[in-house]
Formats: sequence, C-alpha cells, structure tokens
Amino acid sequence: MIVNLLIKMKKLLYISGILTFFVLMSFMYVDFFSSMTKVDYIDGSKTLKFTTKMNTSHISDAIKINPNTAGFEAEVKKYVNNNFDVFVNGSPKTITFTGSQVSGETVWVYFETGGVSDINTLKIKNTILLSAFPKQINLVNIAYKGSQKTMNFQRGKEVNEVSF
Repeated sequence: MIVNLLIKMKKLLYISGILTFFVLMSFMYVDFFSSMTKVDYIDGSKTLKFTTKMNTSHISDAIKINPNTAGFEAEVKKYVNNNFDVFVNGSPKTITFTGSQVSGETVWVYFETGGVSDINTLKIKNTILLSAFPKQINLVNIAYKGSQKTMNFQRGKEVNEVSF
C-alpha cells in the first residue's frame, strides 16, 4: 500500500514538473532571425537569378528606414550590394538589383549576375542582417543544371563555397 502511494506521488510530481515546464515556456518570447535565398541558373541567358526572402521588420531595423517610405527600395538595394558577394570559378561577379517587394511581414529582394557560362565553384559571402542580429542564420539554396546545393551563413561563417 505504501509502495503504491509512493508510485502515485512520483507520477504526480513528474506530471506537475512537465506542466510547470510548459507553462514557463509559454511565457518565453523567441524571435527567429533568418533569411532565405534561392539561386537559379538560367542557361539560355547565362544568368544566376537570386530571390531573397527577409523579415520586413528585421531589414527595416537594419537599414533604419520604414518599409512604407519611398526610399526603402533604394536602401535595400544598397544594403544587399554591401552584404552579398558572388564569385564564380574564383572570379568576382557584379550583382544587378532587379527589384524588391514588401508583402506584409516579408520583403522579397531580386537580383542577378550575368555572364555565367559554366560553374565549377560558387563562392558566396552573405552578411545580410548578421551585424544587426547575432543569432541571424542565412540559407542559400542553389539550383544548377539539375544539381541542388545548400549553404548556410552565420556570424563567424560569412563565406561559403560549393563545387559542381
């Protein structure tokens, strides 16, 4: 009888501990800092097209401008040009900003680089939002001639390279 009572008390303490843990976790605020870039190779035009998705408030905080103002797109363009570099087969490529779009909590940024006939190595330096948010993670997914590669960037790992 005492053994059964001890077992029931142990179960009750265990369940109480789990419930307390979940209650405490519900009060915890966690903000997730990330960007995602999709890179597509367009064989006909020998172009790499980049589409980057970022959180609107995060990029707005980083460039210190309201996304609803006229100068937002120009500041995003300058920011991306200063924080994203591409090297194809060891040679630096010029990035051409083609536009951006604010859609609620998301900013889409479009840019490209031309004159890319074949890729043996693709090296990217991606420091987007890394200085503003210490826990920022940037993912880059690359599609090249049927091959898929993924890179990730964070503080201390701002440069990544893949081979095809």
